[in-house]
Amino acid sequence: MNKRTGVIILFLTAGLGFLASCGGGPKVVLDAESKKFYDTANLIMTREEAKIFKLLPDQESRKEFIDDFWVKRDPNPDNDVNEFKVEFQNRVAYVTKRFKTEGGPGWNTDRGRIYIFMGPPDKFQEDFTHGDSTIRGPILWWVYYNYMLGIEFVDEKGNGQYKIRNYDGDFFGAIDILKLGTYVGTDDVFLKKVVNFDLTYDREAGEIEVTLPTKLLNFKENDAGKFQIDLRFKFYIYEGPSLGKKTLEEERTFESTTQELGGLKTIPFRFSIPLKPGTNFVDVIIQGKQGTASKIRKLFEIKVSS
Repeated sequence: MNKRTGVIILFLTAGLGFLASCGGGPKVVLDAESKKFYDTANLIMTREEAKIFKLLPDQESRKEFIDDFWVKRDPNPDNDVNEFKVEFQNRVAYVTKRFKTEGGPGWNTDRGRIYIFMGPPDKFQEDFTHGDSTIRGPILWWVYYNYMLGIEFVDEKGNGQYKIRNYDGDFFGAIDILKLGTYVGTDDVFLKKVVNFDLTYDREAGEIEVTLPTKLLNFKENDAGKFQIDLRFKFYIYEGPSLGKKTLEEERTFESTTQELGGLKTIPFRFSIPLKPGTNFVDVIIQGKQGTASKIRKLFEIKVSS
């Protein structure tokens, strides 16, 4: 097994024992609704979300988490359909039926998991005459042009059970896109990359500062001849040992002259959000003020001393 294959296998299996073995606390006993959600949704949870879900104390708080989990990924919250959730559930239903013969639930197979993340490949290649004596069955390649990514599946024993052996491209970058809910389906209104930004906490002032790279912002010229951007910030904050949740929404406008803007690499936005001592999780979603499908999102784990 080469290093690249080992990393993929670790990624694909990491979530299976999470609730039972992660951390030093007691095992989490899930109610039926929470278990049904977690069985498949853990595939697209971020590391921070998985930590939060493990620590939630009861069914009511988990139900709220589940509702928020889909709302955060809704590309167009102004309509009545959550396109991300619908597409995800359709993919789970498809792989449950399509890959059920590969051992276990279809969503728990290598091909099933990749399909859930990325959907059907743009190009499919099946090689029966590959000449690899270590592989009894065919070799498959799934190619995704949007991600510039190819994934190789092999049927080692010739029994129809395919495993990932290799990939060509930014495998984990593509996975991160789905984990943050920034792209699913084929509609170009979704972002096709993870946008990085920073968040810091000023304990003395009780303020959170979000710093955005200037180059990712889409400025428009206003009536005063300055360049302006209007943004909506939404914060989901999980505080302290019991991870009590609070939310905050604020709109911010930034404007600058051409000369000033040329010298700015980043733009800071400060918010009065005191955090409790202990471990806090801050989930930030940023969209245009007018409401657009494109949005950026990132989760932060912040430890505050007492």
